[in-house]
Amino acid sequence: MVRPRDAASLVVTRGDGARTKVLLGRRPSNDRFMPNVHVFPGGRVDLADEDAAVTKGLLTPVARRLERRAGPVRARALAVAALRETFEETGLVFGERRAGSIVPDLSGLDYIGRAITPSLNPIRYHARFLRARAENASGRLKSNGELLDLGWYSIDEALGLTIIDVTQAILEQLRMRVHGKPPHDLFVHYRGMRQIITRE
Repeated sequence: MVRPRDAASLVVTRGDGARTKVLLGRRPSNDRFMPNVHVFPGGRVDLADEDAAVTKGLLTPVARRLERRAGPVRARALAVAALRETFEETGLVFGERRAGSIVPDLSGLDYIGRAITPSLNPIRYHARFLRARAENASGRLKSNGELLDLGWYSIDEALGLTIIDVTQAILEQLRMRVHGKPPHDLFVHYRGMRQIITRE
């Protein structure tokens, strides 16, 4: 069985309520992992993410939720990875841009949930999904080739794209949050290839 690697994705939204839109991009057709599928920006946690400088840390309630399944150092690294990968893949800066990279600002992040890839998959991730508001970002939306066709979609439009079941679950949870329903954190996992969604 392949051990899942830690990863983080950023659900970038703009607008409120029924006007909320979310940023998605399409993986290239030659990608080994989910080719031609629309996803949120994100990727694996790098070792350097644990020691990376930040302008502001996670808010305490968000940090506590992330730390339920990761220690404080790893929780912070997950948040850093989400913002670093988003900058690399989309050009959006949550924090300060310095010498071609960013010093992230983690204070605007919220936690949505996590997902573990099925044990039968040859490539596995333990992914955390965080949310950030586009109005807190600077920079111009620009692909580096890892995500194509970057665009803003309403939640209904996003659900109509080619997406995986985890993305669908996160979008449905996002819909609840933007319409003011009591939020809860999702845990998406699998028994064989059967999806199981629980609350944490």
